[in-house]
Amino acid sequence: MSLFWRIFGLNAVVLGSATALLLWAPVTVSVPVVLTEAVILVVGMGIMLVANAALLRWGLSPLDRLTKLMTTVDLLRPGQRLPVAGGGEVPELIRTFNAMLDRLEHERATSSARVLLAQEAERRRIAQELHDEVGQSMTAILLVLGRSADDAEEPLRGELHQAQEITRESLDDVRRLVRRLRPGVLDDLGLISALTSLTQDFATHTGLRVVRRFASDLPALDHETELVLYRVTQEGLTNAARHADAERLEVSLTRTEGGVELSIADDGRGIEVACEGAGIRGMRERALLIGASLDVLSAPGDGTRVRLIAPVPRKQP
Repeated sequence: MSLFWRIFGLNAVVLGSATALLLWAPVTVSVPVVLTEAVILVVGMGIMLVANAALLRWGLSPLDRLTKLMTTVDLLRPGQRLPVAGGGEVPELIRTFNAMLDRLEHERATSSARVLLAQEAERRRIAQELHDEVGQSMTAILLVLGRSADDAEEPLRGELHQAQEITRESLDDVRRLVRRLRPGVLDDLGLISALTSLTQDFATHTGLRVVRRFASDLPALDHETELVLYRVTQEGLTNAARHADAERLEVSLTRTEGGVELSIADDGRGIEVACEGAGIRGMRERALLIGASLDVLSAPGDGTRVRLIAPVPRKQP
């Protein structure tokens, strides 16, 4: 039934009921109108308006649900759809909106994949340049400073040794930055070793206690899934260090039915989940790359837990 005939039918029911009451009810209208007759007419009009409003609310409820979904839908949380039943204009409108969400989610996932892959390529390029150019140049400076310090007299020798230590610390910072930009250990030793190295480095430089719980029966994962799990862990640790005011973090990776579950939990002050920042939205975009679901469970004062469930890609026959 079309929206026009739905509204027409509801109003016809109300007006027909009012006409029937006037025909068969023992009510008359005098000229001039008597007070009791005026009261009866006003009460009857009120009942008609209330009945009409209730019927219209029921008839237009699918549009209300559609409007609510339109105002709250988030493409980073795929799968939000309205059920469709019957025919007519309203169900067709809901079908069209659901189809539009399908297209938007697909296009968003495709564009996010291109952007994130371009970011990873740029990360690799920058890391390579830092390693090959900046790292080698600083290593050469260290050697020159060492030879100069051996041949110099005091107090110049002490100053050269101090410059050598500053250069060595800067070289360590560059190497750490290279590891963050491009996790070579992920390619060489696998996901568990990469996460172990990441959490150890994080604990060393932040002073936070990090507890690791990695299952030994994890299924085989492709490189893209491993990279997403690594980057989400990296972003989760960074967010905890910057915003959580926590003392302890727990990173776990376990096997689930048909996939793996990554969990990053802290004992910090918690966040308002409704006010998600760029870091959490970036994690959601990465999760979409592999068809994973990401939830952020938090409440002020109760800490925060980031939970990602990634499916294991099926092997092609």
